[in-house]
Amino acid sequence: MEAGAADMETEEGVFTLYTDPADVTAVADYMTEHGYKLLSAQEEMVPQNYITLTAEGDLKNMQKMLDAFDDNDDVQNVWHNWENNE
Repeated sequence: MEAGAADMETEEGVFTLYTDPADVTAVADYMTEHGYKLLSAQEEMVPQNYITLTAEGDLKNMQKMLDAFDDNDDVQNVWHNWENNE
């Protein structure tokens, strides 16, 4: 939190820091300077709520859309709030 992070989670020895997008670089630099090894330091969109699709057609369409994004070289990142229970 001293680095400027707004929130933090711990899971199996891995820390996830949440911060304002403008502060990602400063927080990453602070952590590195203080001896922490970073697995990644990047902006990501984190949903505040998730949805669960139950209809077979909706599940197929969602997967088809995500596959199409994945196959498109122009798409850099895809964020969604679909909670896949598979």
